[in-house]
Amino acid sequence: MGGLPAEYITVTPSPLEVKANKVEATISGKFPEKYFAKKAVVEVTPVLRYEGGEAVGETVIYQGEKVKDNNQVVAYKTGGTFTQSISFDYVPAMAKSTLFLTFKAKVGKKELQLPDLEIAQGCIITATLANPKEIAGAMGADAFQRVIQEKYDAAILFQIQRAEVQKKALASDEIATLQAKLAEIKDAEDKQIASFGVSSYASPDGPTELNEKLADSRSKNTVSYLTKELKKSNVVTDLDAKFIAEDWDGFQELMMQSDIKDKELILSVLSMYSDPAQREKEIKNLSAAYTQIADQILPQLRRSKLELVVDVTGKSDEQILAIAKSDSVKLSLEELLYGASIAETASEKAYITGQAITLYPQDWRAYNNMAAQQLANGNTEAAKALLESAVEKGGEQAQINFNLGLVELSAKNYTKAQEYFGKSAGVGEALAEAQGVAYIQAGEYNKAVTAFGNSTSNNAALANLLAGNYQKATAIADAISTPTAETYYLKAIIGARANNKDQVIGSLKQAVQADPTYAKKALCNMEFAKYVIDADFLSIVK
Repeated sequence: MGGLPAEYITVTPSPLEVKANKVEATISGKFPEKYFAKKAVVEVTPVLRYEGGEAVGETVIYQGEKVKDNNQVVAYKTGGTFTQSISFDYVPAMAKSTLFLTFKAKVGKKELQLPDLEIAQGCIITATLANPKEIAGAMGADAFQRVIQEKYDAAILFQIQRAEVQKKALASDEIATLQAKLAEIKDAEDKQIASFGVSSYASPDGPTELNEKLADSRSKNTVSYLTKELKKSNVVTDLDAKFIAEDWDGFQELMMQSDIKDKELILSVLSMYSDPAQREKEIKNLSAAYTQIADQILPQLRRSKLELVVDVTGKSDEQILAIAKSDSVKLSLEELLYGASIAETASEKAYITGQAITLYPQDWRAYNNMAAQQLANGNTEAAKALLESAVEKGGEQAQINFNLGLVELSAKNYTKAQEYFGKSAGVGEALAEAQGVAYIQAGEYNKAVTAFGNSTSNNAALANLLAGNYQKATAIADAISTPTAETYYLKAIIGARANNKDQVIGSLKQAVQADPTYAKKALCNMEFAKYVIDADFLSIVK
C-alpha cells in the first residue's frame, strides 16, 4: 500500500480563497480499486503550510474491510470515495501557502510511511483588500457661527390718545441699553445693524378710525426720535416701521399673563368674536373686569416696540488658527473644534483637537474627533480608548457608534461593527460605505454591492469584483476622481478575472508607478498566477 496519487484528489476551490476571514475548502478524494488493504487503518489530515507556521485540519480515519472498528470502511476490490472539509482562520502568511494531505497508516501491526500529498497551492486573498481606512470617521460637529446676532428690545409708552414721545417714556433701562448699543456700533468693526424694526400700536379701545390715526402718528414720531438718535451716534441704517391700529394680539397675551377677574370669560370673547367693535362692546359689559383692564392692560398697549438686531462678526479663519497655536485658552470650544476642521495638516488638526480636550474635558466631541483622526492614521487602539472617553462624556451618540464600528472593522469583527452601524443613523453617506465593507468582510458580496449603491470608491469596486460584476467594477474604478495605486491594482485583478490581458498589464504598470511595493504584491498574488511566465507581466514586477 503506497502513497495516494494526486490525480485522485480534487480541492474546491483551488487555489484556496479567503472569505469572511476564513480559508475554507472541500477535499474530494478517491481510494482506487485494489489500493486499500483489508487490514489497513489510515488517518488522513489536511495541513495548510506557510512561511512561519501551519494550520492543521480535522483528522478522518478510514479502515479496511477486516478491521473491527467504527471508522469509514473502504473496500479493497472497489475502492471508495471520501470528502473532508477545512476551515482555517486566515493569517496574512497564508497568501503564499500549500495544502497537503498527511497520512498515518498501518496494516495490521505494521506501520507504513506514506508521503505527504500536495493537493493545492496558493490562496487568493482579494477579499482582504477591503479597506476601512478609506472611510472617514464621523466628526462631532462644531456649532461655530462666524456671524451671531444680538437682539435688543425696548418699548416707548404713550399717554392715552396722545402720540408725542415724552422724556419720561425714554427713561427706561431698555432705552438706555439701546442707546448705548448704538453708540458702541459706531466704533466697532465687528458689529453692524442687521435690522431695526419699529412697530407702533394703539390700545383696542375707542373708535377704530381714531386708533388708526393714533398708531400712525406714534409710528412717525418714534421714527423721528430714532432718526435723531442714529444721527447722534453717527450710525446709518434703515428703519423698518409699521403700525397696527388695535393691538388685540398684545391684549390677549397680557390677559393670559394677568390675574384679572373673569380672565377666562374675556379670553372666550376674543375667540368668539373677530369684529373689533363687538369685542370691545362685550368686554365693556363686564364692568368690574373692564376697570382692571383699563388700569393694568391698556396702558401697556399704547406703545412703539423697538427691535434692534445686531450682527456680530467673529474671528476669521486665520485668526482662529493663529490663536489656536499660540494661546488656545482664548478660544471657545466651538472655535477650537472649527479650527481643527479647517486646519490643513493632520498634525495641526491633532494639536488643536488636543487643546479642546485639555480645555473642555467634559465635551464628547473633541474625544470623538481625535479618535477619528487616529483611525485615519491606523491607530485603532488609541482611537478605541478615546471613544471610550467620548461615551463617558456624551453617551450614545451616532458619531461615536459609527467610529466604534470602524474600530471593529479594522479588527475584522464585522458582526460587532454592524451592531454599532445600526446605531449610527444620520452620520451621512459614510455609513453605507462602512456597511458595504462589513458585508465584504462577512463574505456577503451581493449585499455589499447593494450597500455601496452608486458609490465610486475602491471598496465599491472591490465588492463588485468579488460579486463577479467585472464590467461594473471596472466602471467604478474608472470613475474614482483621485485614483490610487490600490485603484489600479484592483483594475489589474479585475482584468485577470475577466481574461483581459491589456487591462492587467496597463493597470498594473500604473499601480507600480504609483507605489513600487505593488510589484512584489502582484508577483505573489494568485490572481496573476497564469501571468508569472508572461514577459510583459514580468517586466513590470521584476
